[in-house]
Amino acid sequence: MESIKIHKVGPNEAAELQHIAQITFSETFATDNTEEDMQKYLDVNFANEELYQQLNTTDSSYYFAKDKASVVGYLKVNTGLAQTELKEHNSLEIERIYVLQAYQGHKIGQLLYEKAVQIATEIKADFIWLGVWEENHKAINFYQRNGFEAFDKHIFKLGDDEQTDIMMRLQLNNK
Repeated sequence: MESIKIHKVGPNEAAELQHIAQITFSETFATDNTEEDMQKYLDVNFANEELYQQLNTTDSSYYFAKDKASVVGYLKVNTGLAQTELKEHNSLEIERIYVLQAYQGHKIGQLLYEKAVQIATEIKADFIWLGVWEENHKAINFYQRNGFEAFDKHIFKLGDDEQTDIMMRLQLNNK
């Protein structure tokens, strides 16, 4: 979509980030999880204070995808010690790419992904990695189409439910 613009989210946009994060996470996972687990995850991980702290963390960045003035998706990337698991100095983690259901199929996820690749290239990362729920076949296919390969698994806790994430990697430099 030509009207989609990507911009870095600032600390003053924490409430807007919280809103899009809660909506897109719920749209993506509510039908496959209990209401209690979903609410617990949303309350902890998308609390305004938590997001504000992340927005002020040097090694984490959020980006909005906007259609005119409306936020329709977002990206979160981590480097260095902000990474959730690997914490390697030569890597970038895509922690989240989410797009409103009404905007899926319009290449917005691809635009956000390309922003992550641009950032990884700018910081001279050797690889990009992420974790994706083993039941999220749509996301797994998206990352495979973009060259990612599975390399491990880890546990992701959604509320009280321990779920298995497939860890995927995209090699950028031949090291």
